[in-house]
Amino acid sequence: MAKPDAKDKHDLDPQMQKLAAMVYGESSAKDNLDEMYALASVLERQRIARGFPDISTFAAKDKNFSFVVSDGNPRYQKFTRASELEITHNTGMQFAIEAAQNAMSGGSDFSNRAFFWDGADIKEKYKTHAKVRVGIRFSKPEHNIYKIAESTLLVIKHKNIVRVDSSTGKRVLSREEIGRFDHVYESTAAWGGTIFWKLSSEYLQVMKAKEYR
Repeated sequence: MAKPDAKDKHDLDPQMQKLAAMVYGESSAKDNLDEMYALASVLERQRIARGFPDISTFAAKDKNFSFVVSDGNPRYQKFTRASELEITHNTGMQFAIEAAQNAMSGGSDFSNRAFFWDGADIKEKYKTHAKVRVGIRFSKPEHNIYKIAESTLLVIKHKNIVRVDSSTGKRVLSREEIGRFDHVYESTAAWGGTIFWKLSSEYLQVMKAKEYR
């Protein structure tokens, strides 16, 4: 379990403050320190993987990953507008600062190398949720904090092969299976109100995908 270490707003550089605000906005109202540690690690990992120089640039240019900066998220707004005194006396905000500091210094990763996450919306919008529709699997039962069903969608990838028939000399076209997968997302951890995910190894191999996309 992560251990909090209080830090005042005026001690933060702008990027750490930005990351803390995003973490606070993305986290659940439970103000769980481990959840915030994990969220901060995912955001920082995504920033690096996508090649952005800092978290502010990431938030400004890739708005489809974390929406709290632009969608009026009340927790994000509350953090950015809070005074130093308010932050000092708010346990959740202090946790967010500690989580941002940990992630930016390469500290403990409570997401277990996740690149994605979901909150309560995965249960509320289960039937239409983007991850559910392409397949989710829980690597451990305790990750299923919303008690939702796993989903699978079998995908078989083929390639066309052209060969010359030795007896006729004619070109013959055939299809061969490259590989298959039945889920895209696999859980790595769950803290507070958040489930953390990575792309399945089968999906990455078959689709030649990048682990952060």
